[in-house]
Amino acid sequence: MNPIFGHLMETGFGGFYDGIAHLLITPADLLVVMGLSLLAGQQGPAGGRVLLAVLPIAWLLGGGFGQPFAVADTFDALLIVWFTIVGVMVALDRRWQLRWLRLIGLFSGLLFGFGNGASMGPQGPIAQELLGVVSTVAVITAIVSAQVAANSYRWLSIGCRVGGSWIAAAGLLTLGVHLKG
Repeated sequence: MNPIFGHLMETGFGGFYDGIAHLLITPADLLVVMGLSLLAGQQGPAGGRVLLAVLPIAWLLGGGFGQPFAVADTFDALLIVWFTIVGVMVALDRRWQLRWLRLIGLFSGLLFGFGNGASMGPQGPIAQELLGVVSTVAVITAIVSAQVAANSYRWLSIGCRVGGSWIAAAGLLTLGVHLKG
């Protein structure tokens, strides 16, 4: 593997599974997907459907745009700040219009997808690794947002807000470590 693209985890099972592993062991990617899924679920079933329609496609497009570039580590601070903002939005438990949720999902998918594509490097029109990442994004989005939207228990609403605050706290800690160098 080229050292420039050392960000991708190799499982030995092939590119698609490497992409699945990549999402599950990359904290920023996993936290933004979990945060967005919680946020969409807080908006009800329509929010989950909107995010499921937008986020994986935007992630795939962003990854395709990012593959020719080797800038994976140059905008880490932006990724950290963005998933921190998503965590704050979940913690606030604010109702968003679906068009804003669509824009948030679109921006997040393009941003994080670009980072994934840039870390994977040029591997053809659509890398198997990128398809693995996008598939995992879709599965997590569908499961988490549906579970949050389907349950009307007060304790689950509080749990979502706590989860959002933990995502925001992890972002602030990560940003501090990143800025310290």
